[in-house]
Amino acid sequence: MGEDKKGLSRKYITQAVESSLKRLQTDYIDLYQSHKDDPNTPLLETLETFNDLVKEGKVRAIGASNYEGDRLKEALQISKENGLAAYQCLQPEYNLYTREHYEKTLEPICRERNIGVISYFSLASGFLTGKYRSENDLSQSARGQGIKKYLDPRGYKILAALDKVAAEHDVSPSAVALAWVMARPGITAPIASATTVKQLNELAVAAGLKLGSDAVDVLNKASSY
Repeated sequence: MGEDKKGLSRKYITQAVESSLKRLQTDYIDLYQSHKDDPNTPLLETLETFNDLVKEGKVRAIGASNYEGDRLKEALQISKENGLAAYQCLQPEYNLYTREHYEKTLEPICRERNIGVISYFSLASGFLTGKYRSENDLSQSARGQGIKKYLDPRGYKILAALDKVAAEHDVSPSAVALAWVMARPGITAPIASATTVKQLNELAVAAGLKLGSDAVDVLNKASSY
């Protein structure tokens, strides 16, 4: 990473892929994602480069992250018109607190085009674990100040709903928050991180947690925008 290592130009993508293959000591990358849209590089150039990498067998599938709906739609159209490899998945920010942007501008496109969705910040940087309930709690983590924005009436309403559903299922709020994401039609899987084995075990519970319609309604109502 660095000032000269960013963007989606043919030159940089090609260099980055070769560097990744070398570091990973592998012949191919299963999923190669555009981390961020690059308005300074034509989408056609980016997609032609990805297409070449797929043809060469160095990349198996491509995905996009942090794209706006109109740009994602444009990229998909360019791939279709030119017979190029197309984005097969999207990595957007999506969780109980941050819903509106994805649901209004990206979800319709992904569902229509059958694009997989792997959400990041699925626990809102830890806020949805219930660990941070006041400004006094922010000092518990180096990321604490970034969570301050969630400490508002809507955020507290979401935590209360998570507590209610978690108690009913005898699981952690984290598991419920991830299960809610997975219950959303069109979501492939949420991305979540853990720093301890205990946290990992709590998150793993979400994979087998099936929320009923009543629980989903409670969470949807609390997090409505």
